[in-house]
Amino acid sequence: MRIAIVNDLALAITAIRRVVEHEGRHSVAWVARDGLDALARFAADEPDLVLLDLVMPLLDGVQTIKRIRERSKCPVLIVTAHAGRSSGQIFEAMGHGALDVVTLPQLTGSPAEDGRELLQKIATVERLMGRAPAAPSRPASQGGPATSAAPRLRPPLIAIGSSTGGPKTLAAVLAPLPRDMVAAVVVVQHIDVQFAPGLVSWLDGQIALPVRGAEIGQVPQPGTVLVAMSNDHLVIRADGRFTYQKEPIDEPYRPSVDVFFNSLVMHWRQPAVAVLLTGMGRDGGKGMLALRRAGWHTIAQDEASCAVYGMPKAAVELGGAVEVLPPEAIGQRLLSLTSARR
Repeated sequence: MRIAIVNDLALAITAIRRVVEHEGRHSVAWVARDGLDALARFAADEPDLVLLDLVMPLLDGVQTIKRIRERSKCPVLIVTAHAGRSSGQIFEAMGHGALDVVTLPQLTGSPAEDGRELLQKIATVERLMGRAPAAPSRPASQGGPATSAAPRLRPPLIAIGSSTGGPKTLAAVLAPLPRDMVAAVVVVQHIDVQFAPGLVSWLDGQIALPVRGAEIGQVPQPGTVLVAMSNDHLVIRADGRFTYQKEPIDEPYRPSVDVFFNSLVMHWRQPAVAVLLTGMGRDGGKGMLALRRAGWHTIAQDEASCAVYGMPKAAVELGGAVEVLPPEAIGQRLLSLTSARR
């Protein structure tokens, strides 16, 4: 792929370039030192992928990606050394269409070692774009044997999958839900594990419901949003408790919405509500269809409000969506559906 680098620090550009070019499979299309320079170069020569910093002079990363999204669907990865200090900017950028975020590579070892995370993200983008063949997936186990009997009474469940543009959309969807609601909410957002705690903290400050990380052995909690917190796949076991599993190993989306939805088909017997939000690729489409066939009420985000209309489009094309709605209407619909299930 032809990859553009947007960063104002010479050392950061060197670190990224050596990772991008070391295998010989990718090339650097151009380098920009600020957002305005990047927009000018982008208009003249659109690359296959943009690696974008957040903290830059003249025009920061959030404003840059907003301007890129006005003219193109080109994938953008946030590459930053300021993850801890820039969580608000990270999730704002993802809300405007950044595909994912990764920590700036170091210059301490080999390019392969220093850039492992970045190379994995680039490989995922390739697969989402159809540039690299997807390896056959191994059958997924469902987290091993249950350690205790299934809870006798389970709360109404809202299962949500999201990716590109997800954080901002999640906040809009969940905003109408009150703290005393009887339903439990579980979110699988495509985000690297090192940034998942930041997502939990950020989302917790945006909505009335408390937001926590989903832990192994935990059950969905009424009136609480639980978020997948691993690069492994979140699943529900037969006893109604969470676990994380590595299989399928070759799944490009980690954590995968399809894997989570399929575990619900197997182990969450009472029908509930599933939502598929904005995101690149087709993750969640097949799982949503399976949930609909199992009696769940399924909702896909509409095209006009999506940062990237990929995952919801897959669900709609497969016939997996009962309804197609914008985020604010999804929130109100969830409120009415779960109230009816009291």
